[in-house]
Amino acid sequence: MALYQICSKEGVNYVEIALNNETVRAESGAMRYMLGNITMESKAPSLGGFFKAAVTGESIFRPTYTGTGKLVLEPTIYNFFELNLQGEELVLDQGAYWCSDASIDVSARANKLAAGVLSGEGMFQTVVRGVGKVILMVPGPVEIIDLANQKLVVDGTFAVARSASLNFRVEKSTKSILGGVTGGEGLVNVFEGSGRVWLCPVPNVYVMLQNMIGALAMSRTTG
Repeated sequence: MALYQICSKEGVNYVEIALNNETVRAESGAMRYMLGNITMESKAPSLGGFFKAAVTGESIFRPTYTGTGKLVLEPTIYNFFELNLQGEELVLDQGAYWCSDASIDVSARANKLAAGVLSGEGMFQTVVRGVGKVILMVPGPVEIIDLANQKLVVDGTFAVARSASLNFRVEKSTKSILGGVTGGEGLVNVFEGSGRVWLCPVPNVYVMLQNMIGALAMSRTTG
């Protein structure tokens, strides 16, 4: 199995992958450089794959890298988090998938119309399943919450992954519209059942600054 190493240098993070006659898959455009006897292959998806990519805004092509050597992926101010799947199925936040073992099946799952539109997660989300490792690109440190027939309410889209067994929906934070307005919450994302949720409630300082600068630029444009 490929060896993944999450590295940090000059305030940015990146992933190095050591291959020994193995194959990995990565997000389109993620490759920085390859060292050794490694071949990249990119196959066109089905018509359904094109449609889902257009709806989700995620990459159409996810190339594979096969051989022996070192594969280094693009640096970013975002963090990386390693998942070790043992046959389970997980639903990922948009843009969270970065790379994985070739043994991991990467597909898409449709959300209910209301949940997709109102939650900010989109109509389709990436699904990973199988046995092997998956690397997520996340805005900050990850907190894991295990639910045992329980309900988790999240104000925002910082749930970067969840067990596919969990029920996901969007609802008002209070029973009345007036209560939602005065409470300052409005709509919340709800995860219910038994399974695991990976949260990123606090972004790292670089992502937080980027978000602040983006919000300031937007306010000046619309003001």
